[in-house]
Amino acid sequence: MLLRRGGGVFPVLQAFTFQNKARAFIEDRKQIFPFMIKSFIQLLVPAGLLLLVMFALAACNGQSEMSPPVISNEVKPKTTKPADFDPYFSPTASVSSEFGPKSITRNIIQDRNGDVWLATWEGIIRYDGTSFTNFTNKDRLRRYHVFSAMEDRDGKLWFGTIGAGGYRYDGTAFTNITTEDGLAHDKQLCLYQDRSGKIWIGTVGGISIYNGSSYRTISTKDGLPDNAANSILEDRSGKFWIASSGALCVYDGLTFSIVRVNDEKNRTTSDQNGEAFYNTRSVIEDKKGNVWFGGNGGLWRYRTDGELTQFATEFIGYIYEDTQGNIWTSSAAPGKPDEWRLSRYDANGLDGDPVKPAVILQRRDMFFGITEDKDGGIWLGSLNGVGRYDGEEFDWFREGE
Repeated sequence: MLLRRGGGVFPVLQAFTFQNKARAFIEDRKQIFPFMIKSFIQLLVPAGLLLLVMFALAACNGQSEMSPPVISNEVKPKTTKPADFDPYFSPTASVSSEFGPKSITRNIIQDRNGDVWLATWEGIIRYDGTSFTNFTNKDRLRRYHVFSAMEDRDGKLWFGTIGAGGYRYDGTAFTNITTEDGLAHDKQLCLYQDRSGKIWIGTVGGISIYNGSSYRTISTKDGLPDNAANSILEDRSGKFWIASSGALCVYDGLTFSIVRVNDEKNRTTSDQNGEAFYNTRSVIEDKKGNVWFGGNGGLWRYRTDGELTQFATEFIGYIYEDTQGNIWTSSAAPGKPDEWRLSRYDANGLDGDPVKPAVILQRRDMFFGITEDKDGGIWLGSLNGVGRYDGEEFDWFREGE
């Protein structure tokens, strides 16, 4: 509940005219105390003149001659607080609608209750199967576009914004978490919970790790190749894969090792001449323990035996494994710089040669997050909202579609 401060209505006290009453008092008594009035006036006038002279000297700072008053036309600027909103935010007036967002939908999750949550440029939006509720409008949250979303093992929802820090939702209220609470930066790119329960928050200023009571940050000062962390994964061995705008790396809790590929053997190498993976956008672990990552260098799989396989060369934005073991990607379309595609790699054909995905959708657009709901539908974020694929067609939750 938000409380608004308002100004109260203060009564205006009307001053009584003391001078008039004093005059009446004197007139009534002129006949009795004429000599007292005369003496009082004779005493008051010199004293008043003396006070005026003293004030004048003080105004002149002790100078014998008074300087003429200085008149300035300069207007002093007013001090104002910076506006607390994102200039790229896409404001909407509605709280509830049967239609989905019309702007960028960056990430999508489904919570344990079956509700689908969207991280969008219009704010935090929930779809309950019937209508879309904009909680940024409903709860008057700070108007910044939302980039990431996650549900932790306790059922709390986490959202990362670009500029307003993060929000944690307990099912009743949202709590805003910022640098004042210990975050490395208020621009957040990804969220991840490790097996111990710690929350990893990737920001543009490093990774903040929340242990339930406080935050600690790892950054380039500690050896992280780049502070902008796009995706984080803890593999089965307990090592953390960190996809960043810099090089992809593995963190064992002490040191950061850049992942490099040996072109001759197609395996990772510690050789500094090996090629690193830059601007990696997404990293996941599949059901078999293989690690998938993608970005500028295309789509790659790192098998548990150490073998590296490249599946695609185009830019990869997001990687997702569904309940059947199929790998879904959102990527740039080869040879079509203004088009993107949603692709699916069949679980039973991942070891074939060559492996060709099924292109589910390709058009002039840009695609982002992917998730599967409990009914098997695939949700996809785009530049112009969100769509759900039921295996045959898409529903984009728009009026007239």
